[in-house]
Amino acid sequence: MSLSDPATCVFASTSRGHPIHLWDATTGELRCTYRAYDAMDEITAALSIRSTLLGPSIISSISFSPHNGMLAVGSYSQTTAVYAESNMEPLYVLHGQLGGVTQVLFSKDGNYLYTGGRKYPYILCWDIRNTVDIVYKVSCCIDQLILLIKEYIDIEPCGKHLATGGQDGMVHVYDLQGGQWVTAFQAAADTVNGFSFHPYLPFSATSSGHRRFSLQDESEEELNLAGDENCCSVWMFSSSQEG
Repeated sequence: MSLSDPATCVFASTSRGHPIHLWDATTGELRCTYRAYDAMDEITAALSIRSTLLGPSIISSISFSPHNGMLAVGSYSQTTAVYAESNMEPLYVLHGQLGGVTQVLFSKDGNYLYTGGRKYPYILCWDIRNTVDIVYKVSCCIDQLILLIKEYIDIEPCGKHLATGGQDGMVHVYDLQGGQWVTAFQAAADTVNGFSFHPYLPFSATSSGHRRFSLQDESEEELNLAGDENCCSVWMFSSSQEG
């Protein structure tokens, strides 16, 4: 906050049964209002709020580094902030995402951070030791991996491959050495909105389905998802004895 920059002179408040209000610290006027939604997509009140490097924004994803005591916070302001976990000291802010950041994930060794966002066909790789430039972009087909809301990404236990679901019902796997596409498999007949590797066994889980809105010329049957469209599935991977 600086008086020389009136746009930064704000504070936020929250209370039971009310949305978050952003107030002008110099005039006391209400600048804007933020409504929070719970898992059922219903309006809910925030229990507490805190100012961050990101400024007033919706926090969409948090990832904790497994080794170096950092945590990353993605937001709809198109930025990712990195903090020291011990005292929440702000370290730096990553810019480069076009669209709100909906996914952040540290690598298994904690040296790299992967970020994905809304309506953006790339997953960005950052070297957490040198955040000046993006290391590489994982190029995803915009028709398949647009990451509209939260199509979760995950890294397998060995830390060599990243996987994410897509709107085409596929799970796509990428080599983390350089971000190249490796393989894919059909996981559902609708959008795969969640994917997770088991922490040490050769299993993974997927969830699929997306919200559909009715139009005047659509029947009720067209809005209902079939069993292979709206489902949770567990997959087992075969392990090779070679190499």
